[in-house]
Amino acid sequence: MSFLQRAVSEIQLVVFRLKGQTYALDIRQVLEITRPATVVAVPGAPWFVEGITNLRGQVIPVISLARRLGLEDGSGESAASRALIVEAGGVRAGLLVDEVAEVLRVSQDSVKPPPSLVVGAEAAYLQGVVLAGEELVILLDAARIFRPEEVEVLKDLAQG
Repeated sequence: MSFLQRAVSEIQLVVFRLKGQTYALDIRQVLEITRPATVVAVPGAPWFVEGITNLRGQVIPVISLARRLGLEDGSGESAASRALIVEAGGVRAGLLVDEVAEVLRVSQDSVKPPPSLVVGAEAAYLQGVVLAGEELVILLDAARIFRPEEVEVLKDLAQG
């Protein structure tokens, strides 16, 4: 197998932890990883929005990924907390996670479809699962985390 064939069949994943679970995003969906900055709450914002922040002169919505995924919203930020800056549906947003663990290279063949028992809205943003050593990693699709009507609200928040 040539280098090019191997490179095409591999993907890189940003692996992160959230409420004791392990998740990942394709590295091509992550624009940058930052420490969470000061977040200003916005009255009337959707339930999963923590608020807005200034990222080098650009106002971006900050999302509680735990709330968005329907996980228990627990202890809050720690020294290991990070914001994954993604572009989803044409809007740039920060996804709050408990910690970023690693960048993992896997073959595209190792990504399996989500389990059939996952149904409903949550299934829409699951791209699949990956077995990394002994650990199952849930692969999310940043482009499908928000419904179209939510993207419009996030765009409004970003414009102030």
